[in-house]
Amino acid sequence: MQRDAPLASEPIRATAVAGSWYPSEPQELAAVVDRYLDDADMEPRNGVRAIIAPHAGLVYSGPVAAHAYGAVRNRSYEVAVLIGPSHFVGFDGVSIYQRGAFDTPLGPAPIDTEIAERILARSSLIVPYAAAHQREHSLELQLPFLKRVLPETPIVPLVIGYQVRKTIMVLAEVLAEVLSGKQALLVASTDLSHYFDARRAAELDGRVIEHVGRFDGDGLLSEFERYPENERGRYVACGGGAAIAAMWTARALGAIRATVLKRSDSGEVSGDTKRVVGYLAAIME
Repeated sequence: MQRDAPLASEPIRATAVAGSWYPSEPQELAAVVDRYLDDADMEPRNGVRAIIAPHAGLVYSGPVAAHAYGAVRNRSYEVAVLIGPSHFVGFDGVSIYQRGAFDTPLGPAPIDTEIAERILARSSLIVPYAAAHQREHSLELQLPFLKRVLPETPIVPLVIGYQVRKTIMVLAEVLAEVLSGKQALLVASTDLSHYFDARRAAELDGRVIEHVGRFDGDGLLSEFERYPENERGRYVACGGGAAIAAMWTARALGAIRATVLKRSDSGEVSGDTKRVVGYLAAIME
């Protein structure tokens, strides 16, 4: 994949799913997010290096994501590094949006250009490929929570293309190097199994939860690689590579344990238990 021209001509990434996947009206959105945070009733914790949070429509995934974000509410971070899968564009490597901001109904989320440029310079696998961000919802669904719990924290958006071992490893190595000595929060965006009945989904999701709870990124990668690449998102997690990279990076930055905070599925909201999507909230500290 070739590098795009610099993004300076279009520095603001417009919302793609505001008004459909979550409210576009600022007061309504803030009220919904705050209600989820209050219902989760998570005590903020010091020393959280990474979180795992889902990215479905807010009404489905928001109550789960709130557990992870409640754990970092009003903590102090220099930067939040967002890692998610690409749902619409296939490509090798990782796409970084290195300057400007991501727009949100709650105001723009500015990009930490210095950190982004340092990440970009470390590997040819990390490139500014704007098309990967244009329609992508996996990072966008994290922003309403970030704007409520860490409103002054700049972001670095990273979308993984093909989630293969080499790309995941390189990304983790680069992030561990660049973020060393920084107060950084890693945000891994992923849903779990897709479109199984609730009982089968709980079984499949339980395997992911086991690896996350043991803080075992290697084990999660092995589970990911049990399936053909085009089936990993369905059987394991659509953002499995993001979760693994965040786990490895968090450990390199000093995290010593992981805690699974909440697991649920879409059927608990929709009432349809025949085809559900699984959701997970977890932290590493």
